[in-house]
Amino acid sequence: MKIASLTDIHGNDGPLLKMAGALKEADLILITGDITHFGHRAAAKKVVDAVRTINPMLFAVTGNCDHLDIEAYLNEENLSIHGKGKTIAGMGIMGVGASLPTPFNTPNEMAESDFKTSLSQGRAALPEMMPFILVSHQPPFGTATDRLGSGLQVGSMEVRAFIESQAPLICLTGHIHESRGEDQIGSTLILNPGPASAGNYAWVEINDGRVERAELRK
Repeated sequence: MKIASLTDIHGNDGPLLKMAGALKEADLILITGDITHFGHRAAAKKVVDAVRTINPMLFAVTGNCDHLDIEAYLNEENLSIHGKGKTIAGMGIMGVGASLPTPFNTPNEMAESDFKTSLSQGRAALPEMMPFILVSHQPPFGTATDRLGSGLQVGSMEVRAFIESQAPLICLTGHIHESRGEDQIGSTLILNPGPASAGNYAWVEINDGRVERAELRK
């Protein structure tokens, strides 16, 4: 399975056209939040339609800069994986959107306890022994993907604890624009490709339940 991961699009669908070749090649596109820049469902639909014009195989979670009606829109379109699990070709996909509380009072924030609940719900929707991918807008705490420019690490302890206990093949994340990079927790690869609004994306190839390729691309 070939997967293209996009995060932090922030309503800027222009760079998606430059990625069209790669997006068409993918078997699945995963959007890891901040589809819009403080937008509502119409703004999200514009971005989602741009992606689906290139490749209709798509799942997504919202980010902290997406208003709550966007989650309703994604559910109506059967695209949301927030607190849900999907199975494609023997591979599990689950996700959690939003972010932890920020100093900026963004529209879509929740507490660590809510992360724990959503992660548990998503995991319960997947077969116990099935290899799976975690899509989380908020990165796990204490990695190369959750560090602000000041050096402060602002990831989720619950996302990290979930990865440590459940060992997804890979965690696709975003949110912290300046922390484009990769890391590892146990056997789980963590990828933050950086904002798609600046032309970034991640490319992952999984075969027989193993990650064969994982790259940050621009």
